[in-house]
Amino acid sequence: MAGLIQKRRSLHKHLEEGNQQNRSLQSQLCKLQPLANIGSASAMIAHEINNILTPFGSYAELALRHIDDRDLVRKALEKAVLNCNRAAQVMESILNMAHGKTQKREPVSILDMVEDVFICLCRDFQKDGISVRLDIPTPLKIQATRVQIQQVLMNLILNAREAMLSQGGALAISARQAGRQVLLTVADTGTGIPEAELEHIFNAFYSNKDSTETKDECFGTGLGLAFCRLVMDAHEGKISVSSTPGKGTTFTLALPGAELEN
Repeated sequence: MAGLIQKRRSLHKHLEEGNQQNRSLQSQLCKLQPLANIGSASAMIAHEINNILTPFGSYAELALRHIDDRDLVRKALEKAVLNCNRAAQVMESILNMAHGKTQKREPVSILDMVEDVFICLCRDFQKDGISVRLDIPTPLKIQATRVQIQQVLMNLILNAREAMLSQGGALAISARQAGRQVLLTVADTGTGIPEAELEHIFNAFYSNKDSTETKDECFGTGLGLAFCRLVMDAHEGKISVSSTPGKGTTFTLALPGAELEN
């Protein structure tokens, strides 16, 4: 009997030691997680800043080519400054997300935000054989951190453009109120995504873009959609996708709506 009691005490001691080690590991994990988040954020920052630097460089090049046209140079430099400020905002915003800091959210006009994204892209899509249609009610607003949702839209729009570069197509961006949420969709008529890949596209570093493509764009880093999901999670929203190979892809963002103006 004494031997049985001793064994039970020994077992309890081992269980308690195991629990202590588990608590210690969890504590270490909590301390290391922010560092891991910063590492992931660094890769995402590089991806997002590249999206901004491309038109930034285009504006600067335009100013240098037409240095005697003061009005054109002024407009180009103003847009370059705008993109520079946005780059700083994006870096601060992503690092705040990595540290788990609460982001400032305010009512944001969806139409103004989408139009601003196209201005920053500095690209006439018609030159690529792509028509653009916006179906967004003027007063419709979301409660969001503007710069973050702009980057989500920029990623989705650039992906849609790439999917249609080979044969042209149509890009449709629409928004509507759905109860207390706003549903914002970005739909293209591009190459589409195979069903087997749909469940992976929001994973970091997963890309279905072929490195042997002959277009001037680089093959995918697999960070754009991972960033989009991160932003949507931070906004307590959702991002979903539906796609048919050869017919196109539609991304839907569900975001908290802001009260409409009277």
